[in-house]
Amino acid sequence: MASGDALDSPTNSVAQPRINLLTMFRLGLFQMGLGIMSLLTLGVLNRVMIDELKVLPLITAVAIAMHQFVSPTRIWFGQMSDAKPFLGYHRTSYVWIGAVLFTVISFVALQVVWQLGSSLQTTGWSPQTYGWAGVLALVFAVYGLALGLSATPFTALLVDVTDEDNRSKLIGIVWSMLMIGIVIGAIVSSRLLERPEICGANILAYNPAQVNKVVDIAKLQTTINPVFIIMPAIVLGLSVLATFGVEKKYSRYGSRSTVVEREDQITLGRALRVLTANRQTGVFFGFLLVLTISIFMQDAILEPYGGEVFGLCISQTTRLNIPFGIGTLIGISSTGFLLLPRLGKKQTTKMGCIAASVSFGLIIMSGFSGNPSLLMGSLLCFGLSSGVITAGATSLMLDLTAAETAGTFIGAWGLSQAMARGLATILGGAVLNVGKIIFTSPVIAYGLVFAVQAIGMLVAVWLLQRVNVKEFQSNAKTAIASILERELD
Repeated sequence: MASGDALDSPTNSVAQPRINLLTMFRLGLFQMGLGIMSLLTLGVLNRVMIDELKVLPLITAVAIAMHQFVSPTRIWFGQMSDAKPFLGYHRTSYVWIGAVLFTVISFVALQVVWQLGSSLQTTGWSPQTYGWAGVLALVFAVYGLALGLSATPFTALLVDVTDEDNRSKLIGIVWSMLMIGIVIGAIVSSRLLERPEICGANILAYNPAQVNKVVDIAKLQTTINPVFIIMPAIVLGLSVLATFGVEKKYSRYGSRSTVVEREDQITLGRALRVLTANRQTGVFFGFLLVLTISIFMQDAILEPYGGEVFGLCISQTTRLNIPFGIGTLIGISSTGFLLLPRLGKKQTTKMGCIAASVSFGLIIMSGFSGNPSLLMGSLLCFGLSSGVITAGATSLMLDLTAAETAGTFIGAWGLSQAMARGLATILGGAVLNVGKIIFTSPVIAYGLVFAVQAIGMLVAVWLLQRVNVKEFQSNAKTAIASILERELD
């Protein structure tokens, strides 16, 4: 584990002041920015690629998922920020550099999307088109690296500026701001994209290379390019505002002899060994894997679903994130007060999974009815369910964490979840691809994805029934400790 020299720290003071509530919300602005960025990549780019440019869903999903699959590099970024302060800071400088990079790279990714679309229109699925698809995947991988460079030191900063008694409050505020960022980003982006010239038949143009009319990419560029300049610029400003002066005033890094083991210090191999060290850790890991995939499979196909099945414009599909984000916030905030004390952690999580499965059924029904209002209501229910699942599963995870190896276990869970999200995005695109090959009706093809998610939720419930907290607490600590001892030998 890397550790920094106190002499290198800008915060080498005798006693640091405690972080106040206002600063906690200010730090949350960074996560709000990440919510906005996720909306641009998963809410706008994927819609444009699948619906307007007719890029294969699997290729779209693989390209976008690349930013998740580089998550193991967070290990290196975390250790680098521990050991090598830059411009006098262990965290802040890295956060800012990463923010500059990922906001710029998001615009670069959009330009590659236009080149991919143009090549597809003129040459079909030629070597040139596949080449542009490869370039897009590479750009998203670099985007993921930039996110890691910024987000990993930021997460470490949250540890540095808090003590045990107020860390959970800060993390709760910061996570909530992520969802608020998604909602605000959806509102602002939809306003910027609300142009009649990029909706319906208005966006089509004749191309001599095509038998039918195709999307006028020039019109799309005129409207969407500014959004990918304005929104990332706002995110960059939020990143600076969120962290300016915080490390210098509040960080305890320089005065701590040991550094808490964080998610960014856990290798993927070590994570898998810890998560399969004992029957109960293996069962719970399987539950989390199935749960994560089942929740996030629709990441790359929800907005295209709104466009292709409901005929919604780009601005309208962007707003689909609003009910989901609001529902998730309500679900998380209410679960801790209303459900967990009454039902317990396992029953609360089980109820959330069943409700999510029902929500996917409602999303499918909304497609057959062609009713956008039913779709919005279904997404609100899905958001509420996701909030319940998040609160319940996180609470259960803490019960299934050995205190002696808490950092290792939670870090292993975090890293494995990031990889599972990437896999979920690809699976969603792959299932949609298969659905489009088998079925001529778009609603059935998309419905296949949501049906797989609903079944996955029921499988997660089955696995959850086999989780035994008492069994874990009686022998898992020894199993995990033995793994860590063997690594040290």
